[in-house]
Amino acid sequence: MHFQGKSFLTTTDFSKEELTYLIDFAIHLKALKQNNIPHQYLQGQSIALLFEKTSTRTRAAFTVAANDLGAHPEFLGTNDIQLGNKESVQDTAKILGSMFDGIQFRGASQDTIETLAAHAGVPIWNGLTDMCHPTQMIGDFMTIKESFGSLQGIKVVYVGDGRNNVANSLLVTAAILGVDMTIASPECLLPDEFYSKQASLYAKESGATIHLTSDVHSAVKDANVIYTDVWVSMGEEDQIEARLDLLKEYQVNEALLKDVHEQFIFMHCLPAFHDTKTSFSQQIKKDYGLDEMEVTDEVFNAPYGKQFIQGENRLHSIKAIMAATNGHIFIPRQYTKNES
Repeated sequence: MHFQGKSFLTTTDFSKEELTYLIDFAIHLKALKQNNIPHQYLQGQSIALLFEKTSTRTRAAFTVAANDLGAHPEFLGTNDIQLGNKESVQDTAKILGSMFDGIQFRGASQDTIETLAAHAGVPIWNGLTDMCHPTQMIGDFMTIKESFGSLQGIKVVYVGDGRNNVANSLLVTAAILGVDMTIASPECLLPDEFYSKQASLYAKESGATIHLTSDVHSAVKDANVIYTDVWVSMGEEDQIEARLDLLKEYQVNEALLKDVHEQFIFMHCLPAFHDTKTSFSQQIKKDYGLDEMEVTDEVFNAPYGKQFIQGENRLHSIKAIMAATNGHIFIPRQYTKNES
């Protein structure tokens, strides 16, 4: 396995063995954190956090992860950076790479992060782009492994907008890891053919089953994990009414869950619109009469809901990614820990 100095732009940058290592390393780092055992693998480093898009969990996770690892994080928001505006991405990459030991980027364009990685000369970590959300994936599959003890034999079903970056990443990452994955979405919102073909190729190698369907009720039968996300992603607010019409039958509620596996968890990458306690959800209720959107409050607050553990695991998984790629730590060439 080779991690040192490598960027984390998408999960396809890594093998099944390497992704498995990151998941297990994240579980290990979580135990160290919980037992107050220092693990400053990035002692003395400076980390740039570039944010073109707003963030709660990703910014918090990268900031605390850097601090726990002994590094200094520096936040650079849209008012601080000139990516492609008054300075090219290439020029910005060269300057920041000469000053910082690693760079996180969260923004719209996958091309931007690819250019950063090509010219910075230091590891670049993808905090989210419109195409994918790879750091989320390590935390997500970490949560699944913590819940079931293994990834082997687990059926994950994503319900909702199948064309967003989380659905894309879940589909492909599950295929790499050998996890059975179903996307249940309206036909017009199923993943782009690029991701379904990519997932199919990885699934042939790993033995995973990949299934895309618009029949949500048959999709969730015997599921171990039901995963959903917001119906309207950042930048798509003008599509609210159309999305509500398309996705109202894909709400995760108790009726939908009647045929899931007896060993079952619910996941959501957050934020979730399960009540009317935000200004956005209050406006939705006023305009469309909905108290709940992609998931009901009953499901969200049920004991099988793992979304807050999932959110916490963003910290430990990001820490694992940063430490493995930039921490000068010993990683066995042959990772032989029993996993799947």
